[in-house]
Amino acid sequence: MKITFMGAGSSVFARNVIGDCLCVESLRDSVFALYDIDPVRMEESRTILEALRNAKGGYGKIECYVGVEQRKAALAGANFVINAIQVGLYDPCTIIDFEVPKKYGLRQTIGDTLGIGGIMRALRTIPVMKDFADDIAEVCPDALLLNYTNPMAMLSGFMQRYTPVKTVGLCHSVQVCSESLLQDLGMEDRLEGRTELIAGINHMAWLLELKDKNGVDLYPEIKSRVDAYIANPENKNKVRMDYIRNFGYYCTESSEHNAEYNMFYIKSKYPELVEKFNIPLDEYPRRCIRNIESWKTDYEEMKQAGVKEHTRSLEYASRIMQAIVENSAYQIGGNVLNTGHLITNLPENACVEVPCLVNGTGVHPCHVGALPVQCAAMNMTNINVQLLTIEAAVTGKRDHIYQAAMLDPHTGSELDIDTIKKMVDELIDAHGTYLPKFH
Repeated sequence: MKITFMGAGSSVFARNVIGDCLCVESLRDSVFALYDIDPVRMEESRTILEALRNAKGGYGKIECYVGVEQRKAALAGANFVINAIQVGLYDPCTIIDFEVPKKYGLRQTIGDTLGIGGIMRALRTIPVMKDFADDIAEVCPDALLLNYTNPMAMLSGFMQRYTPVKTVGLCHSVQVCSESLLQDLGMEDRLEGRTELIAGINHMAWLLELKDKNGVDLYPEIKSRVDAYIANPENKNKVRMDYIRNFGYYCTESSEHNAEYNMFYIKSKYPELVEKFNIPLDEYPRRCIRNIESWKTDYEEMKQAGVKEHTRSLEYASRIMQAIVENSAYQIGGNVLNTGHLITNLPENACVEVPCLVNGTGVHPCHVGALPVQCAAMNMTNINVQLLTIEAAVTGKRDHIYQAAMLDPHTGSELDIDTIKKMVDELIDAHGTYLPKFH
């Protein structure tokens, strides 16, 4: 079996996913094909993964492919393809995504999923994904693509609508959603044996049901604790807790993400909200700088001290592959096209995040029905942006970029139309060759 990892220069994530595979008897003897365009990062990943492979018993084989000219060889014959690329990296593209909007008074926290940062990231990533899809269709047409790259709904939705590649989008936030909520509210005693239902869109999927091991609905007690949580100035997860107060439900992704997915919390006319809700403006650039520096230290330590024992993580990738290879049943929260109205009050061409059953025949999305109307309405404010951004990438029309930015909840609530267009034009110019279709 062959598992190809696109963007293998993401050394920490590659170590986690491939390390997980090495923990599974049915996967550990695979050929792990690493692909990246950066030879330095590739060599770092190869060094770590070879050490990890040896530490786990010497199973499997690592192959390395560097540069576009070796991409087809990396993909040829793959059973599974994992996508974890970041087009343009922190420098220059993330810097541009934050600094240009800041000139116009538009502040962001993460900028990788929605907002003007998410729009630009999608526009520079979709053409690369299209190239991947063309190669997959030619050299491994039966492969399943596991997409981890953000903006999840835009990239997965593009692949599902405009390419023949079997694609499921995977996020880290579904697995830990209810656990983090109960821990934040001091309800750890309700964790064991709980059941839940989560559905919506990536980063804004709703915890629709949460019951304890005896089938008791936990939402009444959760709601009784929310005000005290938000009142505590030390607490960080306040935006999602405020969702419970105003929309009735908790959602999957962190508060620093969700602070910029709406028009409520980051407002230049109400600067006190940033402090009230502990919103970390410019958080993603800070993380990038911190991670770049810590990686240098971590890599040197690993080379000196060796790779520590790997414990299988909560990531879905190895569990999906295991379920398919072993024809065993496993449930995930997957990002799939809303074909057949899995969620009845969201459009069919939207990429939705719903429970999916995985077995030997693949990934099978489950019908959810209608979301609470207020939750569907919140999702639609994001889906509008996602669909228009995909349309821009497919048609090459700059007007669709303007429209996506105008309809983005945060951008549209802060800037007027003329300013939005001017900002978009400056961003396109600044990204240069990363957005060739719009020059």
